[in-house]
Amino acid sequence: MQGDSELKEIISTVTSKGQVTIPAEVREYLGIKTHDKIAFVIDQDGGVRLRVPQYPHISSLSGAAGRLRQPLSWRQMQRIAYEDRFAAKNESNS
Repeated sequence: MQGDSELKEIISTVTSKGQVTIPAEVREYLGIKTHDKIAFVIDQDGGVRLRVPQYPHISSLSGAAGRLRQPLSWRQMQRIAYEDRFAAKNESNS
């Protein structure tokens, strides 16, 4: 890693919606492409780093979406998916 005297600062602006454009040079350095996920890591000293989460294999995703109190049955999952799809369809028609 580079020393403090060699740090490069690249400025970006936060929009009114809280969005930030990641400058091209930073995207290229991190290998970020459209639709990639990024992680903001807050260090113990209060610094914030940007990194690309690495999921080398499917088992490394375990727990990434949280946990349910109890497993759902297939029928329960189908009902939730149907309700979500119904709600999204009604939202787009309004």
